[in-house]
Amino acid sequence: MTTRPQPPAASPDAAAPPDAAPLAERELQLMVLDVNGERHEVITEPRRTLVDVLRHELRLTGTHVGCEHGICGACTVLVDGRPVRSCLMFAAQAEGARIRTVEALSAGAPDAPDGVRDPAGQLSDLQRAFRARHALQCGFCTPGFLMLAEGFLAERPDPDKEEIREVVAANLCRCTGYQPIVEAIEDCAAARRAERAARSDARKEK
Repeated sequence: MTTRPQPPAASPDAAAPPDAAPLAERELQLMVLDVNGERHEVITEPRRTLVDVLRHELRLTGTHVGCEHGICGACTVLVDGRPVRSCLMFAAQAEGARIRTVEALSAGAPDAPDGVRDPAGQLSDLQRAFRARHALQCGFCTPGFLMLAEGFLAERPDPDKEEIREVVAANLCRCTGYQPIVEAIEDCAAARRAERAARSDARKEK
């Protein structure tokens, strides 16, 4: 009778994935994160990325995970007003910063800025522009584009179309061909300019 050689048994430590270690044996850290105007205390591993903590710990699943290499932009959020790839940032790095996710764009969010709210309490002006211009199809990339555009318009409220094209090229969309996205951002910028002008005129009349 021939005995088939058996491979050496792998040690339990080598075979188990990192997350399989008992909770008590993991290195844990208390993080305090300011997300959408609310303070959150999270106990998790220091190696966790911001997108993982947002989705799995805070249940803010509007931020999507795509390439996990910082290329597609689906995970874009705002950190202190600037768009960042949350798959490339450790959650611990965001302590002390103001984080905004796509959930903050709704009128009911504590962190939603003045002038961008829907009177009905549903969608922001940027979201309504995306809807009106059909700037989404499958929708997977849309939260990243919305946050990219929100950060861009806060920094550059009067962009021309070429500037918008250059900015949106940073994120990947496989469905729309980008033109509706460009038009939606352009429409939103124009509407915000008109709103600012109306408020300025109203103040002058008082």
